[in-house]
Order: sequence, then C-alpha cells, then structure tokens
Amino acid sequence: MNTNSQKLSVVEKIGYSLGDLAANLVFQTLVTYLAYFYTDIYGIKTEHASAIILIVGLVAAFGFNPLIGALADRTRSRWGKFRPWILWTAVPLGVVALLAFSTPDFSYKGKLIYAVVTYTLLLLLYAANNLPYGALSGVITGDMKERNSMSAYRFVAVMFAQFFVQVFMLSIIESAGGGDKAAGIEKVMTWLAVIGTIMLLVTFFATKERIVPKPEQESTIGQDLRDLFKSRPWIIMLILTTLVFITLAMKGGSYVYYFKNYVDRDSLASFIDPITSALSGAGLNFFGEDPVSAGFGLFNAGGIIFMIIGITLSKPLADKYGKRDVFGIALFISTLFILFFAFYPPQSVALIFISQILHGFFYGITIPLLWAMIADVADYSEWKNNRRATAIIFSAMMVGLKVGLSVGSSLLTWILGLYDYVPNSDAVQTASAINGTKMLVSVYPSVPFLIGTALLFYYKINKKMEVQIESDLKTRRLN
Repeated sequence: MNTNSQKLSVVEKIGYSLGDLAANLVFQTLVTYLAYFYTDIYGIKTEHASAIILIVGLVAAFGFNPLIGALADRTRSRWGKFRPWILWTAVPLGVVALLAFSTPDFSYKGKLIYAVVTYTLLLLLYAANNLPYGALSGVITGDMKERNSMSAYRFVAVMFAQFFVQVFMLSIIESAGGGDKAAGIEKVMTWLAVIGTIMLLVTFFATKERIVPKPEQESTIGQDLRDLFKSRPWIIMLILTTLVFITLAMKGGSYVYYFKNYVDRDSLASFIDPITSALSGAGLNFFGEDPVSAGFGLFNAGGIIFMIIGITLSKPLADKYGKRDVFGIALFISTLFILFFAFYPPQSVALIFISQILHGFFYGITIPLLWAMIADVADYSEWKNNRRATAIIFSAMMVGLKVGLSVGSSLLTWILGLYDYVPNSDAVQTASAINGTKMLVSVYPSVPFLIGTALLFYYKINKKMEVQIESDLKTRRLN
C-alpha cells in the first residue's frame, strides 16, 4: 500500500462531511416524506405506494449497489478510485431528486409509471454517488482515531441535514406552496438540489485518497465475493445495517402520520405555545400557525439536538471502550425509549417529547460508529486476505441500507393499509388507523433494533482486535 501522512486537516474533514450533508438532504427526505408524499400529496393508494417502494428498492439494492461497488473498486483515474464518482454524479443526482418529488398532472396509471421511473433513477444515482462516498472514508486515512474523528464530523453534518428536513421542511413546504403542498415541495426540492450539488463538488475538491492498493493486491470480483461471504463481521454488519434502516424508515416516516392523527391537537398546542411564543419574541418564527406542523418540527428538533450531543460523545467513548460495545449498549437503551411510545395516551405530549429527546441522545452515540465499523470490516478483510476491496464491502452495506429503507418504508404504508388508513383525507381517521400510527412509532420499529443489539454478541472486532488490525496493517503498508 502507498500511504502518506494519515493525519487529516479540519478543512478536509469538513469538506468530506459536506458530501454526507448533501446526500442526506435526499436521504432524509426519502425517510421522512416519501410515503407521505406518495399517499397524501401525489395521491397514490397505500398498497401501490408500498409496492413501488419495496420492489424498486430491492431492485436497486441487489442490482445497482454490487454493480457500482465493483466498478468503483476498479476505477482508475488521476483523482483516485472513489472521488470521480462524486464529481460525475453531483449534478444528475440533484436533477433527479427534484423530478422524484414533482407532481405532473398525469392519469393515475401515468402517476404510477412516473413514480416508478423517477424513484428508480433516484436510487441508481444515489448509489453511484453515496456508495463511493462511503468507501472514500476507508481510503482517506488508515488511522483509526482519525477515522473516528472524521466520522464524527460527517455525522454532525448528517444531523444538520436531518434537522432541516425533519424540523423545518413541512412548515416550509406549506408556506412555499401557499397551502398547496405539491407546489411547495417542488420549490423546496429545487433549492435542495442546487445546494446539494455545490456541496458534493466541495467534497470532491477538498478530499484526497491516501490508501492505494498496489497492482499485485488487486483481485477479481469472484475473489472479492468469496472473501465477503467467508467474513462473519461483514455478514453481521450487513444484517445489522438492514435492521437499523428498517427501523429508521418505519418510525421516521410514521411521525408525520402520528402527529396528524394520534397526538391530541389541543394538548399539543398548549404544550408548544410557550416555546413558539418565545421563538417568535426572539424573531425566530419558523413554524407558522398550525400546531401540528409546529409540534412535529419541535419534536424532531429536540431529538436531533440531543442526537448531536450524543454524536460528540461517540468518538471518546469508542476510543476508550471500542466501537462494538459502545454501539450495542447505546442502541439497546435508545430502543427502550421507542417502546415507551406504546404506553402514552394522545394527551401525554410532554412524555412524548421527553422520550424522543432521550432516544435521540442514545441513538446519536451509535450514528458515527456504524459506518466506522464498516470501514473496520474493510481493514479486517485486508488484514485476513492481504487484499483490499473497500467499495464492494461498502456496496454490500449499501445493499443493507437500501433493503432496510425499502422494507421499512414499504411496511409503513402496508401496515397503514392493514389498519384501514385513508390517504389524503381531511376526515378523522378510524380508531383502528389512529392506533396503527401509534404502533408504527413504538412496537414495530423496536423489533429490528432489538435483534440488531443481539447480533453484536457475535461481532468479534472489539477494542483489542481494532488495535491489533491497525498496528499490523500499518507495519505491512510501511514495508
């Protein structure tokens, strides 16, 4: 391996993190609003929305990701393996993200076809951009502490994207469209596409690939796949990533239904009134007059602010105790606060907000560690096989992400249908549908997190092995 100084400047860490901020303007919108957009803005039936999200998502997961991973690992350019992909996809990703959330006036069949085509293109370009971006973290530096630090920068940026999308976006959509949500979301996505494209270009110019495999360490796709399927850490991380994103998609997409249909409007208005009044008095009138939109935004804001605090603790805890142990404990505790939502009546707004804050704090600790652990799996593979195949390892994890996102979002719309939810309706939903929205933010999303916690007992890259792998690879690369 050719390796230069493994220390990273603050500028490079920030530049790298902007790429995830850009990608998450798309990803967080998919998690939070895709199901709601299809059912309540574009007017697609729940069963059709569920089928589109699931089928297209699975095709993207098992078709696009392995292909992009194999191509990225074999890319040769003066910019490296992975940075060129960020450059090539920056503009197309922004354009297609806008198209995917546009609402052309087609017949119902035309709407279904348009949704399938635009969602397919969006997932293809997202894979072509975000997979090499993720793999880039494994070749920017081989220093574990620098990698942990970079992951912390990266996921603070993720939280800013999540904060905007989950806190302000619903109110901005309603304001920008003058009550027309279809027009509002198109205007918002236009600006997000422009800003995201600029950020991706900054990432390309600000970063450098330092770990470059020598030609004799190159391998065939068949060898890479055989190495993967013999690696228990990789298999565990694949399953864990899938489970994590099933939960994120299910509960993240359910909150807008939960606030519109379950939480008591008067109790919510009374609870948030002192907060919104204080913000208005300070000239920060972000949320408008609708208590549901304002409450939804403030609820997400509390969780995200405390997620960011959790992220800041992630690196020191991981440096001291190891990524695996910190991830498992924090994930388990965060799951308990999801389960508590099952016991809150619609009027218990304070408890709902407190649970979200505490869930956000403990889940925030895990956020940088997931992707840092995947980079560790790439190191483990190189350590065991004397060959590095970074992108295909990350592509496998992207399979988990896409499967999780697709299954979670599809389950969300399918379960709403089971509970007799009526899309795009201003009428009061049935008691069954209202109960379904509560279950979708509590019991159902808790199950994948709990299974993921149990899986970590079989993941063997603990603190001791992290140190050994880093030391051995450093010696091997110097020689």
